[in-house]
This record gives sequence, C-alpha cells and structure tokens, in this order.
Amino acid sequence: MTTNLLCPCGSKLPYSECCQLLHTKQHSAATPEQLMRSRYAAFVKAEFDYLIDTHHRDYRQGLSAQTLAQMPKTQWLGLQIVEREPLTPGQNQARVTFKAWHLADGQLDAIFEQSEFIFEDGCWFYTEGKQFAVSYPKRNDPCICNSGNKFKHCCLKRI
Repeated sequence: MTTNLLCPCGSKLPYSECCQLLHTKQHSAATPEQLMRSRYAAFVKAEFDYLIDTHHRDYRQGLSAQTLAQMPKTQWLGLQIVEREPLTPGQNQARVTFKAWHLADGQLDAIFEQSEFIFEDGCWFYTEGKQFAVSYPKRNDPCICNSGNKFKHCCLKRI
C-alpha cells in the first residue's frame, strides 16, 4: 500500500507525513489525542508492535502483538473525537473520548471509549479505557468516515 494515501487518523494529511512517523518511531506523540489517533491508525494499518509499545507496561495484562495479529480482521470506517481534556504544563495524565467506527461481520459497530493516558519517561502511553454504549448515526447525519457526505449517501451503503 502506498504511503501517500490520507492518514486514517482523520488529520487529512498523507499517512507518510502523519501517523507513519509515529509508527516508525521517527517521532513520538506530543499529546494524548495524537497518541490516540496514532493508535487508531495503527489498528487500521495492523501496526501491532506500535500498539504494544504505546500501551503502558503496567496495563497490558498479557496483551501482545501476536495476540492482536490473531484477532479477526476488522474493516475500520472512521474515527470521531468526542472530547479531549485541555493540557496544562506539567500535566502527566489525560483523557480522550472517541468513537472508532467499524464493520464486524457486516454489522456497523463502534468502540465508544474514554481513554486514559499517562506521561512517563518523556512519552505518552495509553493505560485503560472506559467503554460506553454507542448511538448509531441516523440517515441524514454526517457520515462516520468523515467524508463530509451524509451517512445515507456513504457508509450506510456498505452495510
């Protein structure tokens, strides 16, 4: 796959100028939101080592890149940031709430989560998340893939 395609994180930048720089360790995430977006892109791109590297060691509970690679394939559709905490200087914990839309067995679903992050050793790490029930988009809502189209004219046709 070429790297000049748009980054799946929703930044509207080419992948090669966005999350790929994080996935290849050329840069580290400057904010919890950037880390969360890069982790979403890592799921889309199957960058499982990156997911493990950015998951705080005290919270992995045996999770490995091999385990992630063996999970059923998911068709990721889009990422929506619901809320982000503003950062203050010296802050070492933060939350980002998001919806990550996907198809599972042909059915629309989403991970709706408030993720917790910690800043340690000069890097942000994901620790854990609180899951919420998701409200599904209505036909005339903006599409979940951030295309700018209405849901009925875009991803609803895939379902």
